[in-house]
Amino acid sequence: MIYVTGDCHGDFERLNQTIFPEQKEMTKDDYVIICGDVGGVWNRGAESRREKWWMDWLQERSFTTLFVDGNHENFDRLDAYPAEEWHGGLVHKIRPSMIHLMRGQVFDLDGSKIFAFGGARSHDIDGGILELDDPQFELKKKQLDRGWRPYRINHLSWWERELPSEAEMEEGRKNLERNGNQVDFIISHCCASSTQVLLSHGMFKPDILTAYLEEIRQTVQFKKWFFGHYHENRNVNREEILIYEQIIRIS
Repeated sequence: MIYVTGDCHGDFERLNQTIFPEQKEMTKDDYVIICGDVGGVWNRGAESRREKWWMDWLQERSFTTLFVDGNHENFDRLDAYPAEEWHGGLVHKIRPSMIHLMRGQVFDLDGSKIFAFGGARSHDIDGGILELDDPQFELKKKQLDRGWRPYRINHLSWWERELPSEAEMEEGRKNLERNGNQVDFIISHCCASSTQVLLSHGMFKPDILTAYLEEIRQTVQFKKWFFGHYHENRNVNREEILIYEQIIRIS
């Protein structure tokens, strides 16, 4: 069995047995995929007590948890895990059954081909990105706090790695070509530019990642595309599904 859900931001309560009783029939060969902004690897430095508790809690579930990265992840820590091959693609194993699906990889799960590509541009940075070593850091922070302008702090609450590198995008193209540009499911955090226009009526502007995902949308055959990021549960069209708190079985 494969289930998909949306952003968790470090809170995995929806995956308890009361809310998600289907897990009683699941094993470690069954999967729940989170569409980014997981927040399970977030704290600076070593794991915090709360983070360790949640990661251990997920490890104890009957199923295996998979996830693509979102924009709200600690990429310094996430990228420090060794990459290893798993079900045909590269992953970072946070726990034996808490696994990060790296960008541009195609995985074979339960007979389904799944293309994974995480990341997104943060929308809550109108106030800019602050640097901890800036001599004016405290002053700038106070001014932004006073004006209620959203901002992020580099390597503390924001990472440039939220958007993909050219190498990651090319890796995705090559892996899709090896599979005849045909997969069963696409799992991402962000969505294609044209899909984003439908969702936001132009409020969110296209970027390098939405343009890349638009390229994928136009050149790859797929049955369903699941993505998070926009904090809503919505069928955008027959193929593309925005998911948040829902948990949907796809296989």
